This record gives sequence, C-alpha cells and structure tokens, in this order.
Amino acid sequence: MPEWLELILRWLQDCTLGDAVRSTPFMYPTLESLHILGIAVLVGPAFAFDLRLLGVGRRLVSVTKAARYLLPVSHLGLAIAVVTGILMFSAQAVGVAGSGAAPWKLGLLLLAGLNVLVFHRGVYHRVDALADADATPVAARISAIVSMSTWTGVIFAGRFLAYI
Repeated sequence: MPEWLELILRWLQDCTLGDAVRSTPFMYPTLESLHILGIAVLVGPAFAFDLRLLGVGRRLVSVTKAARYLLPVSHLGLAIAVVTGILMFSAQAVGVAGSGAAPWKLGLLLLAGLNVLVFHRGVYHRVDALADADATPVAARISAIVSMSTWTGVIFAGRFLAYI
C-alpha cells in the first residue's frame, strides 16, 4: 500500500469518528447489523427488478410498475449500506484496506455503481415504453445480469474482508 494512502487511512482510523465507532459499546456490531439490513433492502428489490428485466413475472407486473415500487426501496437500502459501511470502515481503515478482498470489493462497487449510472441514463429513460413490450431490450437484460453479478460479488468480497 502506498505510504500516502496509509497516512490517509491511519488519519481516518484515528479521527474522532473512527475512535467513537471503536470505543462506544455495541456500536460496531450495531452498525454491522444495520449494514446487513441495508444490503438486504438494497439487493432484494434490485434482484427482483433485475429478474423482471430478464423476463421473470412478465405477465404479473410491468417493468414500469416494478421500477416504481422496487427501485426507491433499493435506493434506501443503498443509503443505509453506504453510511454504515463508511462508519465501520473508519473504525479499522488500515486493516480493512490491507485485506486481499478490499480491491475486489471496491472494484465491484465501482462497477455496480457504473452499471446503475449507465442504466439510469440510458435504458431507464425508456422504461415506460417497456411496459407493453414482449421482451426487454438486450441492453436492459445485460444491465440486469451485470447488476446481479456485481452485487453478489460485493457481498462475497465484503464477507471475505475479515478473512483474507
């Protein structure tokens, strides 16, 4: 790890925030529990929407309705996961960043974020047109597969942070 990065991580870890997370009784396990709940609220609806883009439940719910109800819930889960993730990271930034799983988690998070950005700037603008379509466009299906793959990878890499 470059020296400049380690200095930044050590500063984060030693700042008031990192110290508070480490030293407040039950703070870290509470944050970890909230982080897991945030991930569930993020990934559950996101996977349901991705499956709908892939054609599952085509006759039951339109893509438009699925987007309207599932994506805002997923965004709430993302907000919870990001905030709790940053707080937990501040408590042990040097150790977590030194894990062999850290580059994987960061890279997959960036890829997942890029996929969301591309989806919302492209396919999502035409979501109303998908309501009556027999099949979703290839770009939407690719986005769904990338989404499901990257979020699964983020979860695995996050769990592996503590072990490698």
